[in-house]
Amino acid sequence: MTRDKSKPQILKQELVAQSRLFKVEALHLRFTNGTERIYERMQGGHRGAVMLVPLLDDDTLLLVREYAAGTHSYELGFPKGVIDAGENAAQAGNRELMEETGYGARELIPLKQVSLAPGFFASRMDLLLARDLYPEWREGDEPEPLELVSWPLAEAEVLLDDPEFNESRSVAALMLALRWLRQQDLP
Repeated sequence: MTRDKSKPQILKQELVAQSRLFKVEALHLRFTNGTERIYERMQGGHRGAVMLVPLLDDDTLLLVREYAAGTHSYELGFPKGVIDAGENAAQAGNRELMEETGYGARELIPLKQVSLAPGFFASRMDLLLARDLYPEWREGDEPEPLELVSWPLAEAEVLLDDPEFNESRSVAALMLALRWLRQQDLP
């Protein structure tokens, strides 16, 4: 497996479209073999985002059901949000957890940093396992209260069959959390 491949040279970057939430830029590239192409991508926030897999106790996952405009449906997933200026992933994660669930976490365990469609998006998300929860609520920016859903940890893989649990980052976060928890049981 070769990982030392040289990146293409960026010949020009230009903003080609913008909305209130998104900026689309064109990248004029030259690859090492001389081929030139124009790629379009969504500019990502440079601070990133965070998603948490909260364990309410040793036997219970905590999820939220919230409206997703992209699919015009209510989706079941894990608490998430952007990392604000001056925050690291753990601080943002704990803040989002408080805003979306009414709990804080005494322990936040990094699972992995992931990307979503990296051919088009320049953003990354830190996935964290949240443990040793305590009640603490902070006001967030959600337009309506989120529904909290407790799910038995012993039936975590059943979530994969739930039609409301289909957001890829939540699926990845669940699988990574389950792997981490299994590894803790090893001698």
